[in-house]
Amino acid sequence: MWRPPLWWLVAAMVCLVCAVCILRRRGRAAYALGLGALFATGALAIQVRTPTSTGSGILTFADGREITITAHVIREGNLRERGHGETQQKLDVETEQVSTEDGTVTVRSGLRISFYGKDAASDSGTSEDAVQQHEFRYGDRLRFPAKLSPPRNFRNPGAFDYGHYLTNAGIVALGSAKADKVELLPGFSGSRFERVRTRLRRKLIERIHLLWPGKEASLLDAILLGENSFLGRETITDFQRTGTYHVLVVSGLKVAILALVLFWLLRRMRVNDVLASVFTVLLVIAYAIVTGVGVPVWRAALMLTIYLGARLLYRHKSVLNAIGAAALVLLLVNPEALLGASFQLSFLCVLAIAGIGSPLLERSTQPLRRAFTNLRLKSLDPLFSPQLAALRLKANMVLDHLQSFTSSRLPGVVLSGTVRMLVLGLEFLTISTVLQVGLALPMAYYFHRATLVSLPANVLAVPLTEISMIAATAALAFSFVWLPLARFPAVIAGSALHAMDGSVRWLGRLQIADTRVPTPQLVVVLFGAGALILAMLLSRRSEAKPNAVEGPAVRHR
Repeated sequence: MWRPPLWWLVAAMVCLVCAVCILRRRGRAAYALGLGALFATGALAIQVRTPTSTGSGILTFADGREITITAHVIREGNLRERGHGETQQKLDVETEQVSTEDGTVTVRSGLRISFYGKDAASDSGTSEDAVQQHEFRYGDRLRFPAKLSPPRNFRNPGAFDYGHYLTNAGIVALGSAKADKVELLPGFSGSRFERVRTRLRRKLIERIHLLWPGKEASLLDAILLGENSFLGRETITDFQRTGTYHVLVVSGLKVAILALVLFWLLRRMRVNDVLASVFTVLLVIAYAIVTGVGVPVWRAALMLTIYLGARLLYRHKSVLNAIGAAALVLLLVNPEALLGASFQLSFLCVLAIAGIGSPLLERSTQPLRRAFTNLRLKSLDPLFSPQLAALRLKANMVLDHLQSFTSSRLPGVVLSGTVRMLVLGLEFLTISTVLQVGLALPMAYYFHRATLVSLPANVLAVPLTEISMIAATAALAFSFVWLPLARFPAVIAGSALHAMDGSVRWLGRLQIADTRVPTPQLVVVLFGAGALILAMLLSRRSEAKPNAVEGPAVRHR
């Protein structure tokens, strides 16, 4: 859809001026024109962006011959044991010079290099020397011989475009080298801020491996920090087949859990709203920086900031408005993100929850939950609909009968708690179902999988992930104060991880879990997208009508 940049600029200005002129008389038309102005501005931003130089000149040396490369590390990886006494560390480097038999040339390109070495534990009984010898860090300058090759994709229809993925990350070619032939050069090349970030991330990974054994530590690396280099291929496959792979990446769910727990603790410590909100936002921003995983975390951080800001200003807290504002900010930074799977999946997930799941719960389970709150306050009965008021009356009759045998408040607590737990379980099942249905189309389009066991797998995996994440965060925090204090929450996190991993492994072994589907045709994509949009519109429209379960008095209250 390329057009001269001046055309897009004029189109955006015309739409904006027209929208302002008719805003008071024709609100819907002004709204449509505003969207048109945003579209034209985004198209203009894409076309005038300076393309990122990948330095593809290095490909002239990717012909199988051995060359000597001088480079510095721009993205470090963890040292892994490959078995048979071998170690591997995969790094992204930026070249400075390339030396061949014909001479030395200056080339700036991104490479992904795998360094292979021998584990000293196989000879000396300790791996400490091997780690110190072969593990390279961000900013280190290296000189090493290597053979390069361009990235290649599998030629299966609809297969993952590995080459495009590497290009977006600034990687032009792949290579390998022996660790004992790497020369560590003096000096540092890179950003001081990035050096501090990677050092902090490395310290957290080391602390995780200190508190938990191998399998549990690798799962927590992925859950807390998005580091999956220690996960085995079999574990990753099981999570992919069951539709629970989102558990192994840092997503908005993890950000929400951390923010909710911190804000709740601060309020229980009598910290005022402003300070609690500021501390929560700062923690989320710090978490997003340390993990460095991109769109999902920054989307959640922006939404949380907007939500808490609206709360402090006594404004109506609209989740859909927060989602839209976060999307606009991210698209202003990088308009091309709109076409990426990460952006689409991330925002479709929260749109399905806020646009379909929440209205469904507002009309079904949440009135029931409110009805079983403060059952003994009979003055609240007139505020509910006749059906809910009658239900409260019957519940009070049951409590009167039970309290004839005991004078304690235990029956009321047990009844209210049981109903709340049942309602909470039903709400979680409803949200999980909405998510699986809403994500079925993009999962088939991008990953060619029909995750038929995803609903039971997520019903088990998500609550266990929340438990393990909260307990693991507490254990990490306590470990920096006093290590024995971290043992108890570490045991809780480990038990939850064992239960989650066992359920995913069992469901992932089922034959029905590995159902592959072809790329959906255009008519299927349009039909599925239209169905989702229609579901969101109808659910919001129904929410605005008088509720048959919950009367107007409750909504007014």
